[in-house]
Amino acid sequence: MTDTPEISQPVPRIAGFDVGDKRIGIAVTDPLGYTAQPLLTLYCKTPHADLKSIGRLIRKHGIAEAVVGNPLNMSGEVGPRARKAQEFAEQLRAEFGIPVHLVDERLTTWEAHQLLDESGHSRRGASGRQQRKRIVDQVAAVLILQSFLDARATAAGRS
Repeated sequence: MTDTPEISQPVPRIAGFDVGDKRIGIAVTDPLGYTAQPLLTLYCKTPHADLKSIGRLIRKHGIAEAVVGNPLNMSGEVGPRARKAQEFAEQLRAEFGIPVHLVDERLTTWEAHQLLDESGHSRRGASGRQQRKRIVDQVAAVLILQSFLDARATAAGRS
């Protein structure tokens, strides 16, 4: 008998998506599936081109599930942005055959901006605004994915 600790095996990864009109923020879980990590911001071209790029990411990172932020109105009603996110989720399901979960993401982008402010990412000047646009969608995707992971862990009895 040895005192060697058991080494955890990598688990299938989950991708998180923050869908906007011009950009899609993408995050993925770490190899053990506990935390959300920023991956990239996809600048939207056409739905076909965007799905092709996402397909490459799904294969490269071994994505088995996806989480899409569902930006409901503050009243809880489905508006145009939520419809767009729901259509995107359906496209992911149809194109890649993976489970796709919708997560209420009200105020996630606002929260992402707050985190960037707290970490010193400037909103000032053209370069500050450009840099911020590149990362705010990734931060929102991380928040969406992490909230899903936390809810799943709580439901499974882990904290």
